[in-house]
Amino acid sequence: MSNHSTTFQFKEGPDVFSPKDLVELGRPGTGVANPAGDLVLVSHNKFSFEDKKNNKTIFITPVKSTVEPLELPLAKSGEAFWLTRSTLAHVIEGEDKTLELYTINVNYHAPALNEAGGLTAESPKLVGSFPTNSATNFRYSAQARRLVFSDYVYSDGKLENVKDNDKAYEERGTTAMVYDHTYVRHWDTWVGPKSSSLFSVGLWKDPVGDWNFEHNFVNLLEGTGHSSPVEPFGGTDDFDVSGELLIYTTIAPETSDAWHTKQNIYVVDIAGGKKPRELTSGKQGATHSPIFNHDGTKAAWLELAHDGYESDRATIVIYDLEKNVRFTLTQNWDRSPGELAFSTDGNLIFFTAGDRARVKVFVLPIPSTPSHSTTDPDLPPKYVNPVAITEDGAASGLQPLPDGGLVFTKSSLISPNDVFHVSGLRGLLAEIEQNDSPVKFKGEIQQLTRFTAEALKNKNLGKGEDFWFKGAGDRDVQGWFIKPKGWKEGENKKWPVVLLIHGGPQSAWEDQWSTRWNPNVFAQQGYFTVFINPTGSTTFGQDFTDAIAGDWGGKPFVDLIAGWKYILEKYPEIDADRAVAAGASWGGYAINWIQGHPEFGFGFKALVCHDGVFDSNYNGYSTDELFFFIHDWNGRPWDKGSEELSKIYSPSNYVKNWSTPQLLIHGSKDYRLPETESIGAFHALQQLGIPSRLVVFPDENHWVLDHGNSLKWHHEVFRWFDLFVGKAESESK
Repeated sequence: MSNHSTTFQFKEGPDVFSPKDLVELGRPGTGVANPAGDLVLVSHNKFSFEDKKNNKTIFITPVKSTVEPLELPLAKSGEAFWLTRSTLAHVIEGEDKTLELYTINVNYHAPALNEAGGLTAESPKLVGSFPTNSATNFRYSAQARRLVFSDYVYSDGKLENVKDNDKAYEERGTTAMVYDHTYVRHWDTWVGPKSSSLFSVGLWKDPVGDWNFEHNFVNLLEGTGHSSPVEPFGGTDDFDVSGELLIYTTIAPETSDAWHTKQNIYVVDIAGGKKPRELTSGKQGATHSPIFNHDGTKAAWLELAHDGYESDRATIVIYDLEKNVRFTLTQNWDRSPGELAFSTDGNLIFFTAGDRARVKVFVLPIPSTPSHSTTDPDLPPKYVNPVAITEDGAASGLQPLPDGGLVFTKSSLISPNDVFHVSGLRGLLAEIEQNDSPVKFKGEIQQLTRFTAEALKNKNLGKGEDFWFKGAGDRDVQGWFIKPKGWKEGENKKWPVVLLIHGGPQSAWEDQWSTRWNPNVFAQQGYFTVFINPTGSTTFGQDFTDAIAGDWGGKPFVDLIAGWKYILEKYPEIDADRAVAAGASWGGYAINWIQGHPEFGFGFKALVCHDGVFDSNYNGYSTDELFFFIHDWNGRPWDKGSEELSKIYSPSNYVKNWSTPQLLIHGSKDYRLPETESIGAFHALQQLGIPSRLVVFPDENHWVLDHGNSLKWHHEVFRWFDLFVGKAESESK
């Protein structure tokens, strides 16, 4: 390990948004409205290097008044969620390593004549406890008077036995992990003897006003072979409750191996005791975001057509629970919805979807249920042409309100999450119903919170500017750029330039905030920052996304080269002799691929590869989700089609052409792309005598999440760039 030291320092100051500012900036969560729709709860984290602590709070803000938000510190962290209009539940770890449930009454006085109004909270009251410290993903059904949550249990399915089973497993006398089938490990965790299941427990308020906790925990999936939420990222978006029913998605039991993605949708009684009923047809791929309408008569979810492909186009499926009829709503719309929500009256369905590098809110009216189940119903245009509610940023957390409004959360390239309120939706529905031609939303969107406005007001962050150019197949391709801090037009060859390459590869650089790869941080460190959405990117149509399969080193690089030339020709202020590039995951593959292909003509003086592919064939054996490689590389690593592709497109086959100084960064808990990918590339660079550096984070996965590690990551990246394209008088020289 090198003990090389450097005097390199970040550009910092009151008007500079530095990496340290990024790490310490408040991180608001998604807004969650109470059942009445007049208050919104937002979780909020803010790290301090001075205190070496991540301070966690929740904010409660009114939807329709100027009353100041109420901040409630969460000394013991935990999860908070609404039980009633004025009662919060707060779940925290107790003294005996079990979770305790508290209630907090919130008093809201709306402004009135000669009264300012206000928000206050009463002291927490202990209601009950869980037998473990791992219960999470809470949803409450007031009608059923039951709390639903997820937790990890052993094969007996009993929550009450987890502690004893944990003790027996820890004292088994060996550390061996033994497997007879996949998965072996997933994302950043070795698969153990426990799996996630959904539970319900009685929770109600008695006539006296006291909350009662039943302590009889019912495993709703016991004996089914189902596991939900689905690993590794499943949460409350994997299930929903309405009255006496629960709907959930789970990996299809018959296709649970790591080379499948098929998931089924089921409904089950929220009190248990009945066998779940499948709603899916059995001919689908993955399913996501199952929801109920307000009265529980309809369900909806997102469905992908093909098993084994996680980036297939998602369509919205509606299931009429009274008529037992299933139909697809967006079969012919060339975008993929992401989140779903029924309006409270059940006449509309709201959803997010990526569209041209933005994540917008869309809405469709819900048609009458067809006479039979169908994937392609014959519907008038008004039911198949979504209307956009928003046009910029990245929306999430859709919550329709009882008064017909909508609350959602949005971030952008210049701001983390804030909460917004939409009005005028009933007028939009009336206009849609009266017109067969497309209509536009004319209502009002009001911003409710400004969590980071004060901290960012003097930083002058760049909103990101679109540019379009002709790429592979003469197709229009989109990219972004942000000009560096201090940019002045006409200062020829003054500014270094960085190309950021996204991962996925089926993802996109969007108008969205990031705490990891934040383009504004690069721009404010003095780099003209370019980030392009080449072939394989999402939000530009499914054929564009699909086109990278079997062609990792082909069309995407035609696009990147064309976009790079476009920028250098358009902006003479850029010094092309001070160009660098960085990427992670597929972007890391791209860095290694560029290394072996100097004929591309990028002219980069330094490269950064984070958790990237070095040997594609090896990756087909070592990755956790085998389906991904099988799809994108035309088969298993020993299949003829895949073998031929790896000969053509594996970066390891072109090491003899490598010459550019390169920094490699990897997390030891990255099981998507194991750390040996970077170690192998580093060994090659070292033996070739090419300036190189390897940074390993033993406790990080595919992402760098720890606050201190994040600052170290940024230091290593910018230090590396500065060594090769910094000013001649730079101390790093």
